[in-house]
Amino acid sequence: MKVTYDPHTDTLTVIFSDNPISESDEDKPGIVLDYDEGGNLVSLEVLDASKRVSEPAGIEFRLLNQ
Repeated sequence: MKVTYDPHTDTLTVIFSDNPISESDEDKPGIVLDYDEGGNLVSLEVLDASKRVSEPAGIEFRLLNQ
């Protein structure tokens, strides 16, 4: 999984897979879901991220105990 933030476009992207994107759907205004040919989620894009995410340039990662 990769997470990127582009301050020039103010876009936060979470990439779950390197599969080619065959379809994109703007689920809610400013939230774009990208799918591969099999319908699996490839990535999630948040447009105008600085208005929707508290700190788009920072990330906190936690692995929860099972």
